[in-house]
Amino acid sequence: MEATLSGDVVRAGDQARERFYDSSGYGHPVDAGALELAPVEAAHLLYRGDLDAVESSDGEAMDFRAFLASAAVSETAFLVYKDLRDRGFYLSPARAGWTDSSAARSAIDDPAVDFVVYPRGSGPWDDEVAYRVAVVSEREGVPSADLGDLVLAVVDEESELTYLETEHREISGTSDADLPEGVSGELLSDRVLLWDPPEALYERAFYGQPLDDQRGDVIQLSLLEAAYLAREGLLEVDGRTDPIVARGRDVEGERFDRRLRVYESLRDRGVVPKTGYKFGADFRTYADVESVEDLGHSELLVRVFPAGHTFSPRDLALDVRLAHGVRKTMVFALVGDDGEAGGGDVEWLSVTRLTP
Repeated sequence: MEATLSGDVVRAGDQARERFYDSSGYGHPVDAGALELAPVEAAHLLYRGDLDAVESSDGEAMDFRAFLASAAVSETAFLVYKDLRDRGFYLSPARAGWTDSSAARSAIDDPAVDFVVYPRGSGPWDDEVAYRVAVVSEREGVPSADLGDLVLAVVDEESELTYLETEHREISGTSDADLPEGVSGELLSDRVLLWDPPEALYERAFYGQPLDDQRGDVIQLSLLEAAYLAREGLLEVDGRTDPIVARGRDVEGERFDRRLRVYESLRDRGVVPKTGYKFGADFRTYADVESVEDLGHSELLVRVFPAGHTFSPRDLALDVRLAHGVRKTMVFALVGDDGEAGGGDVEWLSVTRLTP
């Protein structure tokens, strides 16, 4: 069967539709039984031996080896395409006008998407999409704006593939406790001590850490915890509420404002954030705290970044692997430009390992 490369399309002649599209979901049907193929699809058909060669614009007949080495096709895209085909999926390159499926057209509208993957047993003629896939090398940066409701297919230097499912998610919990006002504290270099705290502060609302587990008469608050309680009008330090944030900025710089914004958002959503230092994260979280005595496992690990952050696939893989190893979900909190306390939007992005 003849196949010719023209620009970024490979055109296959008569009977190509019946042979490749109708039977296996390759390409985009055009006139008189012909078929337009994306270069990655043509590369896969060459690899399988279903096409013998693709003729270039200057008349050169390229076999699989020559075609893959040409500028027409990305080897990383080919590796992902082949892997998904080997797993039993039909998939289409994300090209406008190449599908009649409304679900696929919606996925293709996202410029970050490289492939639309259909559920097993379905194809481009059905109105279902299993995954929206973006392909990257492990050395590429991934803008946070490109993530969410798609699968990141990462190709490492040894051509191994890792699939990471990214989702925008809502964060909520039921943790809440009535706390008295007028609690006083003492600001030290990077924490606040409460010398006579109400019992509910730690036991019911899980603020701070007792200085002595047996006595429990002194509570140590982080600067984040203290700043939130001061904002809520529950805590005063030296008779004032303002020095805590200033101290936090002295200790952490602008990062403190972003972390405080996320801490506030989590508490306001009924979720208790505690330090995630031991896990290499900003926070670990508890969604349903009624009593510290009956405390369950934390559910999420949260790392805080400014909106517009560019992720390294290696860092994503590391964070996801660590979270999975401790039975938690990795969530990234992306804080808008106005990240100061009480302002700035927070976008929640969860990332998990996926086996398609």
